[in-house]
Amino acid sequence: MSVPGDGWPLRDLLPYDAGIGARSAHYRELLTGRHEKVRWIEVHSENFFGHGGWPLAVLEQLRSLYPLSLHGVGLSIAGTDPLVQGHLQRLRGLIERFDPVMVSDHLCWSAYGGVHFNALLPFPYTDETLNHVAQRVNQVQSMLGRSILLENIASYLKFAGNGWNEAEFLNAVCDRCGCGILLDVSNLCLNAWNHSFDPLAYIDALDPSRVAEYHLGGMRQKSSEPNLFIDTHDQPICNEAWLLYQQALSRIGPRPTIIEWDEDLPTLSVLIAQADKADTFLNLYHEHAA
Repeated sequence: MSVPGDGWPLRDLLPYDAGIGARSAHYRELLTGRHEKVRWIEVHSENFFGHGGWPLAVLEQLRSLYPLSLHGVGLSIAGTDPLVQGHLQRLRGLIERFDPVMVSDHLCWSAYGGVHFNALLPFPYTDETLNHVAQRVNQVQSMLGRSILLENIASYLKFAGNGWNEAEFLNAVCDRCGCGILLDVSNLCLNAWNHSFDPLAYIDALDPSRVAEYHLGGMRQKSSEPNLFIDTHDQPICNEAWLLYQQALSRIGPRPTIIEWDEDLPTLSVLIAQADKADTFLNLYHEHAA
C-alpha cells in the first residue's frame, strides 16, 4: 500500500462508502451471501491471532465476500515497553494472508512492565513523545511492510504539559512516518464535550490528505458525572456526532467510514441502517466535491 497523500490510490482500494465492524454475532448472516448494502467490513486484528480453527476459517470466507480492514487495539504505539515482536509477527501474518485494504491501530499506550490493560490510554503531546511515537511507528511499518492508520482515542483526562494539540501531533507523526489518520468522529465529539474545546478547530487543523478513514460509534453520558461522556459502542450514533461527521465531510472530504458497535449488539439490519445513513451523507458531500 502506498502512503496517504497526493496520488495515494485509496479510491482504487476501497470506495468512499460506509461499512460495518463485523462481530461474531453477525457472522452467520454475513456469510449467507454477499449483502449488497454491506460495502466493506472491519474486524479487530487480535481476535484472529490464533494459528488456525474457526475464527480464521470464518475470516477467509468473509474476505471472499467483502473488502476487509484490520483494526487493532494492542500495539501500544506510544508505550515505553518494547514493541511485542510476537504481536507484530501475527499481525504481519494476517496482512499477508488476507491482504486488507487498510490496517489501523490507536494513538495511545495500553501496556507497562509487561502488564496489558484493557484500556486505550492517553499520553502528553510533547517533542519527546513525538520522537518516541514516530520511531515506533516506523518500526511497526517496517515490520509490517506497509503504512498504517492511527486513530484518535476517547480520553477522560488531559495533560498540563502538552506542547502540541492532538491534531498537530497527528500531522507531525504522519509527516515523519508516512502513515495516515483514522479520524474517529464520535471520539472527537466526546472529547470536545469532556475537555471543552472546539471540534471544528481540530478538524480544520488536520492535514486532510492524511485522513484516510472515519469511525462512528455510540457513546453514553455517565449517570454519576453528567458532564462526562464515555465511549461505549453500545447504541446508535448520537445526533451531535452525525452533525460533526457532516462537518468533517465538508471540511476534509468523503472517506470510507465504519460503524462501530461492540456491546449490546443489535440486529445486522440496524447496523446496516446506520451505515446507510452515513452513506447518505457521503454521497451528498461526494457530489459537492465532484
